Amino acid sequence: MKALNNYAHIAHWFLRFALASVFIYHGLDKIGNLGGFAEMTEMPVAMAFIVALFETLGGIFIFVGGFKIDWDWMTRLGALLIIPIMLGAIFMVHWGQWSFMATETHPMGGMEFQVTLLLISLYFLLNGNHSANEV
Repeated sequence: MKALNNYAHIAHWFLRFALASVFIYHGLDKIGNLGGFAEMTEMPVAMAFIVALFETLGGIFIFVGGFKIDWDWMTRLGALLIIPIMLGAIFMVHWGQWSFMATETHPMGGMEFQVTLLLISLYFLLNGNHSANEV
């Protein structure tokens, strides 16, 4: 166990990379197809742009914020941008089905994945760049 504890200080990078990669990819994908995303979600294009921008910037801030302990504000801001997007996705699209598998009633799948992303974002909002050992 002691050998693993030697690496605890870098463990946050696994969560950062997972969260950032999902949101940077999906945000940029939405920006590249803004009209299609707006039509699919029945949102005005301006709102679709805000969603895409929050996803992209949120992912970038979560990732870049980890490079310096002083960039705690960037990590927390990234999480703050992602959280309302995940709440919207859960309640507007995925609510009513847990499993991520697409079904006839939930062609975009259930909320399992979105809840996981929401919980990771809440971790970064509350924890910032601080490890559990520092508290």
